[in-house]
Amino acid sequence: MPKKFTYAAAGVDRKLRAESKKALQTLEKTYGFSRYGKVVTLPYGQIFPFGENRYLDFVIEEIGTKVLVAQLAEKYDTIGIDGVAMAVNDVIRSGAKPFAIADNIHVQVSNPILVKELLKGIMKGAVEAECVVPSGEIGDVAEILKGLANGKGFDIVIAAVGEVVNERIISGRNIQPGDAIIGLRSSGIHSNGVSLARKILFKQWGGKYEPYDIPEELEKEIVHEVLEPTAIYVKPMLKVYEELKVKAAVHITGDAYLKFNRLTKFSKSIGFKFDSFSPQPIFELIQKTASNLGGTITNEEMFKTFNMGWGFAIIVDEANNDKALDILAKTRVKADQIGQITESKGIKIFYKGKKIVLK
Repeated sequence: MPKKFTYAAAGVDRKLRAESKKALQTLEKTYGFSRYGKVVTLPYGQIFPFGENRYLDFVIEEIGTKVLVAQLAEKYDTIGIDGVAMAVNDVIRSGAKPFAIADNIHVQVSNPILVKELLKGIMKGAVEAECVVPSGEIGDVAEILKGLANGKGFDIVIAAVGEVVNERIISGRNIQPGDAIIGLRSSGIHSNGVSLARKILFKQWGGKYEPYDIPEELEKEIVHEVLEPTAIYVKPMLKVYEELKVKAAVHITGDAYLKFNRLTKFSKSIGFKFDSFSPQPIFELIQKTASNLGGTITNEEMFKTFNMGWGFAIIVDEANNDKALDILAKTRVKADQIGQITESKGIKIFYKGKKIVLK
């Protein structure tokens, strides 16, 4: 039997992570300190009131093991974009407009050249998201961070805050069978599933390729393909929010298409059917390379781990499908209807003539 490559075997155990996240419920004890009213729970987090008819969405995110790929390439000027993208793309799920971010850069040593390069990416991401960066922190934590390059181990954490008025909150409620699921094209692997991809693709972690190899499936060095920055969806999504009602918004990150299950907490008796995929070559390369290494990574595992070409999704009434696509086309973001809400429960994916049921 060939070895099965999975996210859990790569060091990210979904079940253990889900169990750990249950501890977050203890934080509900703090909700009583909200000065202006009740904290509102949404499918992917909470927003809290800040004045009359105004809510803030405050998130914190990091980049994960993609920082190791940056160290492998010794290229540090784009990885900050990923940090910003992970945070602001989470904020817009509630309908909020991000307006400020703060960065926390942990380094082995406060190397001015390294820090300057990291800040280039953070600045570029902040400009794309139209966010002010009023503060940040640099911490020297050599004993915590080792990394690959001596003196250049680092991690970046980004916090983002946005605001939304009551009538524009995307609640995730009232989703109905027949509603359209629209996907926005990803820029590649983004910052999710990298722990698994690294261990299949790069010799550094037991995989097949040297960093600057160019497999026939790709047009550039594999290390630069994996480093392609995460797309920032703030501008196109805010355009959509201005013109029509969006029922739900999903940032397709960790756990990939399993994330849609969170919507069933607020809209009962629905399921999801996805039937439009054209993944970038990097995803097929991951599966092919797993086979070359004498193992396998199933289609089910791919859709539970990677974005497979769509980095963000919205759910709209079927009658608003064409209008949403027209708005997105004007923003020059590639988008398409990638699925539909169904009456039958569960997540069903139709890919390459096969039906995949995610569990």
